[in-house]
Amino acid sequence: MKDQEQHEEFMRMAIALSEQNVKENIGGPFGAVVVKDGKVIAKSGNKVTTTNDPTAHAEVSAIRLACTELGTFDLNGCVIYTSCEPCPMCLGAIYWSRIGMIYYGNTKADAGKIGFDDKFIYDELDKPMNNRSLPILQLLRDEASEAFKLWEKSPMKIDY
Repeated sequence: MKDQEQHEEFMRMAIALSEQNVKENIGGPFGAVVVKDGKVIAKSGNKVTTTNDPTAHAEVSAIRLACTELGTFDLNGCVIYTSCEPCPMCLGAIYWSRIGMIYYGNTKADAGKIGFDDKFIYDELDKPMNNRSLPILQLLRDEASEAFKLWEKSPMKIDY
């Protein structure tokens, strides 16, 4: 029962951030908290409109802060509590950061009902590239591959 209470406490922090964002005109109604070993590492609300950064969703912002706090890009062993089911971008960031568990409040359908509808992105990802609404064309692959060849031989190469 103690674990459940702790999870609810962290989720309430994320929800409080989402409410604070709206009340203080900081950004959209989203909040996220990153926790490791039962301790809050980082937390953030959505900052898209106040920073003019379309990637400044609550989850991405909290992940950036957590990585800075821990001095690593690998958040293995961390848990994220988010006031809403992560969008495709945030879900990708969560996977890339290696966070081990997601707890969320509202669903993507709930978000869609108030104007935050990511369905078109999910639909686009299901289409072949040449059928997507955003044109995607490959250009200069041979030249671009040189950086990959350099990376494979680099002493700074870190697998992630």
